[in-house]
Amino acid sequence: MTKQNPMFADGSIHAIPLVDLDGNPTSLEAYGGKVLLIVNVASKCGFTYQYEALEALYQKYKDDGLVVLGFPSNDFLGQEPGTEAEIRTFCTTEYQVTFPMFSKIPVKGRSMHPLYKYLTSKQTNPQFSGRITWNFNKFLVSPAGEIINRYDSKDEPDSTVVVGAIEEALAASR
Repeated sequence: MTKQNPMFADGSIHAIPLVDLDGNPTSLEAYGGKVLLIVNVASKCGFTYQYEALEALYQKYKDDGLVVLGFPSNDFLGQEPGTEAEIRTFCTTEYQVTFPMFSKIPVKGRSMHPLYKYLTSKQTNPQFSGRITWNFNKFLVSPAGEIINRYDSKDEPDSTVVVGAIEEALAASR
């Protein structure tokens, strides 16, 4: 069970304030009751091709309760230099991304976004804590906001390990 964190009013990952790619304030509460796959993404990375598999996962499982969430970050060798509008154009043109995307955020260092503080902190994520190692790190989150698993950039979104965990989480949420 995730421990309460004084950084967030209700201690829940769902309460963390976010901004979507269009500049609208939101939070993960909008996806309450869903299994989430949270991914830090970048347009000019060796792993950018994973957008295709992430979109395929979203299309295959969205009606069952999966939401893929993309969080662009420019923290690794400046591999996400674009504006939000440029990111949207790239993702929709090159990879036909329809899953929710958010404004560009820092996922490491002193200015790390609260979402990534939550995901990487031993206090809120004792089992899968630790720094973000590169673009396309992935976190699988239950409908209750518990972090189920974490995957490295090299873990392909459509691998049997990741897909199996998603299917198990979806089955458990029914």
